[in-house]
Amino acid sequence: MLFECAWEVCNKLGGIYQVLRSKAAAMVREWGDRYTVMGPWEPDQALLEFSATEPGDAFRPMIESLASEGIRVHHGRWLVDGRPRALLIEHWRGAEHLDRVKYRLWDHHRIPSPVGDPMLDGVISFADAVRRVIERLSECLPDRRLLLHGHEWMGGLAIPMLRHDNARCGLTFTTHATLLGRYIASGDERFYDHLPHINDGAEAEKFDIMTQHRMERSCAHAAHVLTTVSPITAEECTHLLGRTPEVITPNGLNMARFDVGHEFQTLHAKYKEKIHRFTMGHFFPSYSFDLSKTIYVFSSGRYEPRNKGFDICLESMARLNAELKAAQSDVTVVFFIISRRATRSLNPKVLERRGVMFELKDVCDNISEQIAHQLFPAAASGKKLSVEGMIDDYWQMRYKRTQQAFTSHELPYVSTHVIDNDELDPVLNHIRQLGLFNRAEDPVKVVYHPDFISPASPLWGIDYEQFVRGCHVGIFPSAYEPWGYTPLECVAMGVPAVTSDLAGFGRYVMSHLPDHDEWGMGVIRRRGRSYFDAAAELAQQLLRFCEFDRRERISLRNAVEERSERFDWSQLVGAYDKAHELTLSRIAAGAG
Repeated sequence: MLFECAWEVCNKLGGIYQVLRSKAAAMVREWGDRYTVMGPWEPDQALLEFSATEPGDAFRPMIESLASEGIRVHHGRWLVDGRPRALLIEHWRGAEHLDRVKYRLWDHHRIPSPVGDPMLDGVISFADAVRRVIERLSECLPDRRLLLHGHEWMGGLAIPMLRHDNARCGLTFTTHATLLGRYIASGDERFYDHLPHINDGAEAEKFDIMTQHRMERSCAHAAHVLTTVSPITAEECTHLLGRTPEVITPNGLNMARFDVGHEFQTLHAKYKEKIHRFTMGHFFPSYSFDLSKTIYVFSSGRYEPRNKGFDICLESMARLNAELKAAQSDVTVVFFIISRRATRSLNPKVLERRGVMFELKDVCDNISEQIAHQLFPAAASGKKLSVEGMIDDYWQMRYKRTQQAFTSHELPYVSTHVIDNDELDPVLNHIRQLGLFNRAEDPVKVVYHPDFISPASPLWGIDYEQFVRGCHVGIFPSAYEPWGYTPLECVAMGVPAVTSDLAGFGRYVMSHLPDHDEWGMGVIRRRGRSYFDAAAELAQQLLRFCEFDRRERISLRNAVEERSERFDWSQLVGAYDKAHELTLSRIAAGAG
């Protein structure tokens, strides 16, 4: 029986949620009800993601036994494709019990536990409860072989506890990104060059993450098998965790969820119109341009501007702007940065423009309806085509007044939101430094949207996935990216994308798909290369795309969509099988 344990089971927080959620159907096909996911009980999230069911004979004795000791285990199904069995644990047993667990962590593993950190306290409490679940299951099911696969230090801390207790269970640990690597990379442009020489203990102390780092190292060393998502993250494991992973487990997607058949081109056109509507409301009060010759480019991800490559995106946009102006191109590029950070509110003036645009549309709809009622009778009676006299004075006046209200003499805003202390925002400061101010004469426009795109937003009325489908290109030239789901999501929806060779996904594409540039998955070289050289390469790739005509862009989207099946979990889950088989073989051989 296989148990996959993570903090993000039925608990949407970040990338690991996407991994487990999308992989669930493939795991259930392989393991059936021998596969179970485990996570902490979070009532608000469970209400949306979890359906309670009665436990069968295999689980009831464990659940009843632990309930008598103050640990409540909820048994049910995760409401995702595959409907895997889920165990969600109410793990908190009070401060006195937590102190005893913390003492054992220090005594057995030399992991310090600071006082008063609710996050760490929760992770420690959850880990001890997972240990109890696995040990009790091994007692109740003496004839079954058990495997525990923990994800990240937050979901894997039970692994060193179980190994110390010599539990009858195979232990596999996956790190999706080392915590220390993420911290160091955010301030070191040559992180991978310096990696072999980093003193991990000193750096962990510097960033005040010694406890988390020790937890991660203990998980990596206690597991029978260590895995990670890409060769580039394996380098981090070797130098920062002191162990080289035995198996690389690349991330995939459940492509069936994105499959819309031949409709994907139609959906692109449909959602592009939604983005056109945003563009008109945002830019057209100041000046207009030809929407049929407008290319929508975007980058998105966690608010880590340098790690995610927002800086190099903006640098390449400044270069692309100069190239398009020099060529006197009639193409306009609108570049969106989508990343959630703290904001005060939507920009009131952006909202006002949006509201006036909707009023203008309402006026135009009424005028169209008025003309339509009169046009056919006039045509049938043989009159010449003329709309004079068909529009009454009221609607003519409304039209002129609303047009006037829609007009603005200000440049279109770069940011859609009001940001406190915006002079400290690195994205806005870079935009200012590059002079990307959305001037009429500049073919490249920038929209910084520091929040998620959602149907509830008055600016959009669509969700993020629909926004992606409506764009032409996604660019994700990360400086630090253990895997990178954003370009993979583009591929799933038939949208060309660019990643970097410092991203796990980029390395995977380079290794397994040598023709990637030809079918719309660009990989720019960043490792061992200057920032400006990489920006120049990205600008040239975008310039070539801007030179495509509509037919060539359609052909490229077709090519991308045709390759999407290569990244389905049915093609990639075999790496997990390999890790689990290796774990079982080491248990059988008594290996460490």
